[in-house]
Formats: sequence, structure tokens, C-alpha cells
Amino acid sequence: MSGSLHTLYNSSSIPLADIPVVDSIPFLQGIMDVVDQGWRIVSYFGIPDNKGVVLICVLADKGEGRLAVTRTDVTDDRFPSIASLCTQAHLFEREIAEQCGLVFDDHPRFNPVRFHHPFVPGRDAWNRPADEPIRVGVMEYFQVAGDNVHEVAVGPVHAGIIEPGHFRFQCHGEEVFHLEISLGYQHRGIEAACIGGPHPRTLQTMETAAGDTTIGHGQAYCMIMEALSGTKVPPRAEVLRGIALELERLANHTGDLGAIAGDVGYLPTASFCGRIRGDFLNMTAVLCGSRFGRGLLTPGGTVFDITNDLRDNLLKRLAEARRDLTDAVELLWNSPSVMGRLEDTGSLTLLQGLDLGLVGPPARACGIKRDVRNDYPFGIYRMTNVPVATSFHGDVCARTMIRWQEALKSMDFIEEQLRQMPGGGHRRQASACAGHRLALAMTEGWRGEICHVAVTDATGRFVRYKIVDPSFHNWPGLAMALRGQQISDFPLCNKSFNLSYCGFDL
Repeated sequence: MSGSLHTLYNSSSIPLADIPVVDSIPFLQGIMDVVDQGWRIVSYFGIPDNKGVVLICVLADKGEGRLAVTRTDVTDDRFPSIASLCTQAHLFEREIAEQCGLVFDDHPRFNPVRFHHPFVPGRDAWNRPADEPIRVGVMEYFQVAGDNVHEVAVGPVHAGIIEPGHFRFQCHGEEVFHLEISLGYQHRGIEAACIGGPHPRTLQTMETAAGDTTIGHGQAYCMIMEALSGTKVPPRAEVLRGIALELERLANHTGDLGAIAGDVGYLPTASFCGRIRGDFLNMTAVLCGSRFGRGLLTPGGTVFDITNDLRDNLLKRLAEARRDLTDAVELLWNSPSVMGRLEDTGSLTLLQGLDLGLVGPPARACGIKRDVRNDYPFGIYRMTNVPVATSFHGDVCARTMIRWQEALKSMDFIEEQLRQMPGGGHRRQASACAGHRLALAMTEGWRGEICHVAVTDATGRFVRYKIVDPSFHNWPGLAMALRGQQISDFPLCNKSFNLSYCGFDL
């Protein structure tokens, strides 16, 4: 391992002084070297200060189960881009430019990510006036030249009750040559609002970073707070958190299975899964009163406990939902017309998945065995193993099958944990955050890897809080999956990824 990297563990914190500060060229060369060796960029962000910008990159090595962080201090307003050599850095560099005003020289597509003013007024990478309103989505789009090549623009307002996003297709007839995705319409300024925190409502903000991933993001934040305060979570609370996280996975995977069935016009599975998704949401409500898990988590454990009667109630509900979901999904697999529509649609190869740094079901559908619960265990997953399901076709069918296999594993996990629930308390009081430290927390949300990083000042307040939702890694994968496909395949491919707009936009 390069001397510029400092090792750390999931759900831990280290003194900032322990992270070696290296010059810019060794910093970039070190990132590219370890990525060539199979490492992956988990998080890459900037912290503006009165001298310039501090750049911090967090990397992961699945082969050895290691995490590491490296740092450089930039005093100039320009910095070399490595996006042409390391695809995983592409979006991160554009994000840093927008937030910190750092211009990345020779970046292949140097456009804003969320279309907002920088954290520090006057540090704008595109020299936009500080008092001028920024129009989301206004930028130069890639265009393919040639006879009979045409452009199809979709969104940002869609013909359904969904979040806004803008898609530009370069097509020849029905074939898609290129898709460019522009987001930012759901930007709420979550990361900027975290500076100076933690605030009394920071946990509630994290629970809505991606509204359908309350437990995934909420637990990551709680792990950050526990790492900074040295708080140990009771075993009973870890089990309750794990159950809630798997229920969240079940509800969303079930909804996706139904939605994919609906997109190919197969209404039986679509209708059944729509109802069964509600059954899993209601199980979460049994735990805390909220179908989305709001208010269940707190630094140090959980707000709510579970009684024996509630445990028995959940086991009964789970058995019924398992039976109904199995019946509904078997209809899908036994319908040749459905399978014919799913197979060989929107395919990605293993090499493409690795190059893009995909996470979650899209990665596992390409044959990449990548899951935080196994690679960098946290909470209850340190004590129990959840088998990782993979496929090798990388198409819509594989992404659909992965959801079903993961649903089965989640139901097994919940049943096992409910039957052997440990005793003891479910909450410990978290103390104040330590100062001058960097804390890292990763969870496996239903979409994939969630990463939170916090950096504190001398008083233990956040000088930076970085969130990476799995959608940040996977939106480029959707664009790549459309190349060479019919444009009519876009709704089905889009649903097979089912990425978050607000989780990306933050």
C-alpha cells in the first residue's frame, strides 16, 4: 500500500493529523495506481478553507477488505483532472468543482452536477456571478453529428408522479448512440446545511436524503455520530437496525419487481407486488409507527424496542408476505413473453461495471460480488453472514433476478434475527463528538453502497459532511446500458436501475 494512504475501518474515526498530506501529483498518481490494482473510489470531496481547498479521497480494496484515505492541500484555483484515465473520478471531480470552485484542467465533460452556487461565494469554477440565478440543466450537451441522427429530449417534467430529471438521447432511427443525463432539480443543499452541525434536526435531514432509504442513510449518520463519540451500540439495537434495513430492502425490491412487470405490461405480478410492498412497509410501521422507518434510529441505538407479542406478529406477517411474494414472482419467471422482454435488454459487461464503479444490484447483476454487509461489515452484519447473490448477464433480467434473490435472503435474515433476539437494552446515550477527526460510515442500502464521511473542527462540529448515495455511482451505468438499445427500451432499463433523483441531488 502506498505511504500516502492511511488505513481505517468502517464505522470508525481517526485523527485528522494521522492522514498524511501529500503533494498533488503523488496524490493523483496514488489514486490511479491503487485503482489499477483493483481499489475503488468510495468518496472524493473538497473542503474549502482560507488557503484553498483540502481534497480527501476514500478508497476501498474489497480483496483485502481494507479502506483507506488520502489527502492533499490545493492552494491554486486549478487542479489536474484524472477523469480521462480513471472513470470513477469523473462525477466526483465535477462535484468538487461546483462545491469548492476548483477548476479541473482537461476534464472531458466539465459541466455542473447540481447547478448551484459554490459553498464559498466568489469561488465559482464557471465564473458565474454570485447574484445571478442559476438555471438547472442549462449547459452544453454532447451531440452526435451525421445524416439522420436526431436528438430526443425527455423531461425534466415527466408524465407521471415522479421526481424531475432531464435525459437527452442521440439516436439514429430507434437506436440510441448516446444518452446524457442532467439532474439537480431536487437539490436541497443538505451537505452545505450540515456544516456547523450536528444540529437538532440533522438526523431527520439524513432520513430524507433519499426518501425511500430512511434506514440506510439514517443508520450511516448514527454510525458517524457513534464513531465520533466512542459510543457502543447494544446488541439488541444492532439487531433491530438490521431488521429495519432488510425490511426497507424488501419493500423497495418488491415494488421494483412489480414495476418492472408493469413496464412490460404483465399486470398480475405488477398488481400483486404493489399490495405486498405495502405489507413490508406495514411491518416497519410495527417497529416504530412509520411505514418508512422515520424516528426509529438514534445515535446509540434505537428509539423503539420490540415486545414478544410484536415479534410474533412480525413473524406471522413475514410468513404470509413470503408466500404471496413467491407466488407473484413465479408468475413472472414462468411467462415466456415477459422473459423475452427482459433478457438481453440494457446489458452491461463485467468490465464496464468495474470501470464505472457500479454498486448494488446493477453491479451484482454484472457478476461483481460487491456488498458492504460482507466486504466491510457493520452492526449486526459483523456477527452474521448474508449470502451475496450475483448474475453474469448484466441485463434487465439479471437486475430483476438479483432483486428476487436478495428478497429471499432478506426474509431469511429477518426471520432468523427475530427468533434469536438478544436481551438487554436498546439504547445508550451518545456523548459529544471528538474534535479534529475524520469519521467514515458505510451501509448497504437497498440500492447499494451508502457512504457518509464527517470531518470535525476543534470543538467537534462538522466542517464537512459528505454523502455518497448509491445512485451517484450508478446513473452513469444507466446511460451506458442504453447504448445500442432501442429508445423504447429506456423506461424498462430505467426501472431496472430505479435510481434516486433526490439521493443524487442532495
